[in-house]
Amino acid sequence: MALVRPFHALRPTPEVAPAVASVPYDVVSRAEALALTVDNPLSFLHVSRSEVDLDPEVDAYDNAVYQRAVANLARLKRDAPLVVEDTASLYVYRLREGAHEQTGVAGCFSLDEYDRDVVKKHERTRPDKEDDRTRHMLSLRAQTGIVFLAYRSTTAVDTVTTRACLRPPLFDVDAPDGVSHTIWRLEADDTTAIVESFKRVPSLYIADGHHRIASAARARDDWAAAGGRDESAEVCFFLGVAFPDEQTRILPYNRTVADLAGQTPGHFLDALRARSPVRADASPHPAPGHAAMYLDGRWYGIALTPGLPDARSVSGRLDVAVLQDGILAEILGVGDVRTDPRMAFVGGVRGIAELETRVDSGVAAVAFSLAAVTPQQLLAVSDADEIMPPKSTWFEPKLRDGLLIHEI
Repeated sequence: MALVRPFHALRPTPEVAPAVASVPYDVVSRAEALALTVDNPLSFLHVSRSEVDLDPEVDAYDNAVYQRAVANLARLKRDAPLVVEDTASLYVYRLREGAHEQTGVAGCFSLDEYDRDVVKKHERTRPDKEDDRTRHMLSLRAQTGIVFLAYRSTTAVDTVTTRACLRPPLFDVDAPDGVSHTIWRLEADDTTAIVESFKRVPSLYIADGHHRIASAARARDDWAAAGGRDESAEVCFFLGVAFPDEQTRILPYNRTVADLAGQTPGHFLDALRARSPVRADASPHPAPGHAAMYLDGRWYGIALTPGLPDARSVSGRLDVAVLQDGILAEILGVGDVRTDPRMAFVGGVRGIAELETRVDSGVAAVAFSLAAVTPQQLLAVSDADEIMPPKSTWFEPKLRDGLLIHEI
């Protein structure tokens, strides 16, 4: 079963919700966060990236950053204002971008189920990023970043969320990037129906937010070590929105490499052709089982399966894994994409033009475009208790911070 629990949300009033709502803390650089906040004192980035209000010389992990986050949250509570719901509730959160629409259930989910792999992972986390968000949560006594979950669609949940969307929403925010964020607060009967329906959902899957949930687990453990023992306490749950798997949208997560490991473009192409069929003048948007490569101002198509290493694991059969093992590692000498300084990653929202620009400008020597991982592949990797290669998925659209906050 999957446990979802209503909570007393801390949230903005509807009038100021558009100003408060912000992009997730981890999708913008410090400079980008500063640009987004300089003319908006209500932006939640003042809380999630509070270093924007400090001297640029202050390290992003300095104690002053967390102290400023606490002060900024207190200011937002007063000035926005932010209010606390008087009744514990669940919410319906709909994302709409152009023709794409996905509707999920927002609430609190069990960290105990995360420990027991009822909430399944597909990604490793970095200790430094965990350290940051754990300190952020414990300083604020709140979870401000939402974990993006997926589950196998069920009619029982869909029926309730569809009914909720016929009522007037609590928030209807049109973000500057063209994504609409609409949130409904569920009535008591619908909240009960959702809780009961999720008891028949066997697993939840982390789509986006591995560091948020890992940090929430560490915050809970720190609290327990200090004498907390109540498993029903708010700190034992994490804030998330669960979407039906068939509604989630994953974009490609593409790669560039700064050099060809001492090879000329011609020698690199020869080595590549010795391993796999290569076709010139190909589309930069490859079909599954293929990669597109931009080299010397020209796009090439690469068949990833023939002639490349036989992958026996579920994750090893992903296009991104075959590219890594058969081309990046063996021909270009990239052993670990997470640490090799020659590697860079380009999320699908930045488009093919960004890959071409990086190569044409000399920032990179070669770029690779991949077909997106499917939601079904993500669930299969998670069910097999395997880990995807780094930077395999880019979920879009993304949730906004500041609209629903879980105080712990």
